[in-house]
Amino acid sequence: MNKFFRLSVKKKIKLKHSTQEVWRVISSPGNLNLFHPFCKSNKVIKLKHSIIKRDQLVYHNGLTFFRDFYQWDETKGYKLYIGTKDGKKSKVEWKLSPQNHHSLLSIEIFPYISAKYPVIINYVLFFLIIKPNLKRYLLNVLNGLELYMDRGVLIEKNQFGKHRWFSDMR
Repeated sequence: MNKFFRLSVKKKIKLKHSTQEVWRVISSPGNLNLFHPFCKSNKVIKLKHSIIKRDQLVYHNGLTFFRDFYQWDETKGYKLYIGTKDGKKSKVEWKLSPQNHHSLLSIEIFPYISAKYPVIINYVLFFLIIKPNLKRYLLNVLNGLELYMDRGVLIEKNQFGKHRWFSDMR
């Protein structure tokens, strides 16, 4: 059974681009290759009518996650499950909305909760380890998108610093 915390980690950013411009980037096949600082590769596995249904994300440390998209709303965002091929999945929501002549993009992660620990242990782990690390991760991804959209340059490996979960720490 797939259980999620009711708690989530969310970061948002105001971009000086239209929702159509932002959507064009975040909905394109292999989009994470453009702006994700911890992404070694991002390739589409299943595409249906120009909509991504499943892709693969390989981090710089070799960790491989699969993203299964289950809701796709043109220029508004998408929802997906992410995790290892046969492992437990976390839920992620990308939401895009217009704000004057700008766009507001938020990414919210609802992490999977392990059934092998008591609820209180899961909450302690969430607030002490998971939340701070995911906030930093999301901030790096959003900063990468902003830099890519503003300057049109591909984001470099660990552009804003290394991450203990996703970077090659050698």
